[in-house]
Amino acid sequence: MSYKIYGQHDDRTMKQMETCMATGSAAAGVLCADGHLGYAHPIGGVVGYTDHISISGVGFDIACGNMAVRLDTPAAELKPRVATILQDIAAVVSFGVGRKNDERIDHDLFDSDLWGEADVEDLKSMARAQLGTVGSGNHYVDLFEDEAGATWIGVHFGSRGLGHKITTKYLAMAGAKDGMEVPPALLEADSDQGRGYLAGTALGGLYAYAGREWVVEKVRQIIGGNVTFSVHNHHNFAWRETHGGVDMWVVRKGATPAFPGQYGFVGGSMGDDAVILRGVDNEESRAALYSTVHGAGRVMSRTEARGRFVRDPETGKKVRQPGKVRHDEWQAWLADKGVTVLGGDLDEAPQAYRRLPDVLAEHAGTISIEHTLRPFGVIMAGKSEKDPYKD
Repeated sequence: MSYKIYGQHDDRTMKQMETCMATGSAAAGVLCADGHLGYAHPIGGVVGYTDHISISGVGFDIACGNMAVRLDTPAAELKPRVATILQDIAAVVSFGVGRKNDERIDHDLFDSDLWGEADVEDLKSMARAQLGTVGSGNHYVDLFEDEAGATWIGVHFGSRGLGHKITTKYLAMAGAKDGMEVPPALLEADSDQGRGYLAGTALGGLYAYAGREWVVEKVRQIIGGNVTFSVHNHHNFAWRETHGGVDMWVVRKGATPAFPGQYGFVGGSMGDDAVILRGVDNEESRAALYSTVHGAGRVMSRTEARGRFVRDPETGKKVRQPGKVRHDEWQAWLADKGVTVLGGDLDEAPQAYRRLPDVLAEHAGTISIEHTLRPFGVIMAGKSEKDPYKD
């Protein structure tokens, strides 16, 4: 079955998308310009199924997404003390697995019937403990300046261990094969397992929204100022939509919904601009299933970027084999862009990613760029912080 392709992709990513389109009731598909290989479903891949829901397509980090708010605080007031601000944020907002404070975060979602419908009541205690934690990998809290000099807060993370464990549970039910280049794990949407999984994704969505809102509010309290605009979207999720007169479950894995008039926040890398975009309505947008990029997209794996430890055949000792990204080049990039970074590592360096303007250009005509946001402060988990739920 044919599908819409934006940008250039390697053979493995293309093959993975083709496998998704040949599995189950796939009726439409899109591969966005930031696409790359994922677990059984490419990142940047969008597939619409008439009768199935793709566990692989939603992925382990159910409802991973972005939230951005604009403040009435000028960025010029914050830049001279950005390093201190980042430390203040890091003292309150937790990265990795643990929580740096014992503040109890409560939310109505813990009273939802979805816990029972998804059969995950046993995960509630863990979920309470992790709500509002950011995790590691490519998850972040950023401070930006827009073209008018206003400050924006941007965050990127998802449903943490809750989403990971829901996914693991239903993958086992589906008898899924393990690996990158295997068919996606599907469930019939109108089945007991399918309905249970959809309840789990809905729960993960509520949880991710609550976590991102909590983190943004904590950062706003540290910075000061009032919110004048906000945008919030998932990019790992399944939505019930109608396209070309056909009702389908549209699964976006690393792809941002961009319906006419809908706003989205899309980040680049720690050293690149982000954007606030808006969907438009035309034939090309409809062919794209009203979907666009969720970021710049990786051009190398984490191991390729940072290197790895290998055993020296002569001494038997483990030695570090350098990766493609050098530490001095990473730091030079950030210095040139005027970005202060707390945490992070070579696997998240700008050199490991495409350039966001390039991938956005591939989607020209389907979206409009409303604001360009330049980062001046970035917080990510450090290389020593462990997190099994980072992706």
